[in-house]
Amino acid sequence: MKIKFWGAAHTVTGSSHLLLVDGARVLLDCGLFQGSRKIARQINSEFVIPPAGINEMILSHAHIDHSGNIPGLVKAGFRGPIYCTPATQDLTRVLLRDSGHIQESDANFLNRKKSRNHEPPVEPLYTMDDAERAIPLLRPRSYDEPFTVANGRLSAVFRDVGHILGSAFVEMTAAENGQTRKIIFSGDIGPPHKTILKDPEVPAEADVLIMESTYGNRCHAAEEDVEIKLADCVNRVVARGGKIIIPAFSVERTQEVVYALNKLWNAGKLQRIPVYVDSPLAVNVTEIFRHHPECFDQEINQSLIDDPDPFGFEGLIYVRDVMTSKRINMLRSPCIVISGSGMCEAGRVLHHLANNIEDPRSAVFFVGFQAENTLGRKLVDGLKEVKILGDPYQVKAEIVIFNSFSGHADAEGLRAFAGNVAQSGRLKKIFLVHGEETAMAALKETLGADLPNCEVIMPARGEEFEI
Repeated sequence: MKIKFWGAAHTVTGSSHLLLVDGARVLLDCGLFQGSRKIARQINSEFVIPPAGINEMILSHAHIDHSGNIPGLVKAGFRGPIYCTPATQDLTRVLLRDSGHIQESDANFLNRKKSRNHEPPVEPLYTMDDAERAIPLLRPRSYDEPFTVANGRLSAVFRDVGHILGSAFVEMTAAENGQTRKIIFSGDIGPPHKTILKDPEVPAEADVLIMESTYGNRCHAAEEDVEIKLADCVNRVVARGGKIIIPAFSVERTQEVVYALNKLWNAGKLQRIPVYVDSPLAVNVTEIFRHHPECFDQEINQSLIDDPDPFGFEGLIYVRDVMTSKRINMLRSPCIVISGSGMCEAGRVLHHLANNIEDPRSAVFFVGFQAENTLGRKLVDGLKEVKILGDPYQVKAEIVIFNSFSGHADAEGLRAFAGNVAQSGRLKKIFLVHGEETAMAALKETLGADLPNCEVIMPARGEEFEI
């Protein structure tokens, strides 16, 4: 058995890895690389092997950096089944349709500029039609329900990893040449004690672990209760007459922020201002959340007894249409706008930032990880001038960072995950993926000290290993 690493190698986004088992080819994730437009286009147009030669795919969760290039894969010839959990299937349907729309819209926007400059047009990476062709390939499998791939050579099962709704780590067992090999692919590992989801399951033993390393070099700050901080920050900005822009992923992060605001609103701890969720995708995703209470933790299931709609309250307005979104930009009174994308790379949030980033009364609240070279990362890093939709803007709005909303385990959580896999002494190799170079290197050093009998590897894009 071999594994070839492709996406999320020495970088955070674009998860994609290929397992080769007795001639069968099984892809683990197929995400979009997010970052510089030119580099992203090149990377997202290349596949580990010609897609028609891939037999099956296993999808860890629905986030675009793990699922978003599936339509491109299908456009290039892939026709196999894509195994995922039922909640991941529901989320991926709406995410891929939305992504196809964004790809077309971005291409149209660029082409209008190119036409004015007499430059040749660009084609979208893929279209909404490509997304529609990909959706029927999704094959749901429940947590703890075994299934086989690679012509029956590989047995797999999803375990709840607590990152987003439906997210999973994958336990895979292969019998080859009279030997049994067990591999765990972590996907993205959630932290314990999240407000909506169950805690991650404890992984079993394995010979090989493919593990994310997003926060491999840091621990989440032990800050004050996130709801207290959120209320204080909101009320401070409102008092000076500003607007609050919250770039948030439509899956999980938007629902977590809304749930926190819902509790504060009901407790009378927030100023009575409008709260807009300006994202048709987030509206659809929130409906999916309502249909999957089996993924919720005890706290939210208990709260449902007193509050049948934890994702709605009197001041909350879900926005679908473009005209309402434009009217929000014309508002000069305080309000909260939650909008995607979470890393400020596309979508309506760019227009909200353009309209408010130069207003010192306003603030931008960051509630998630910001990858290198994204607009969100530039703002978090404190740049005083940024480009939004191609135009330069001075950053005068307050930038506030909330670590407690993170959907990823920190360095201690990753260390514990690997330690659990290694408990039996069976673990021989750990491949670190989905992390920036510094985070990955720090985690490699930590795990090397913790597990001296285990080889810790940082695979490069295109590297292949016998396992």
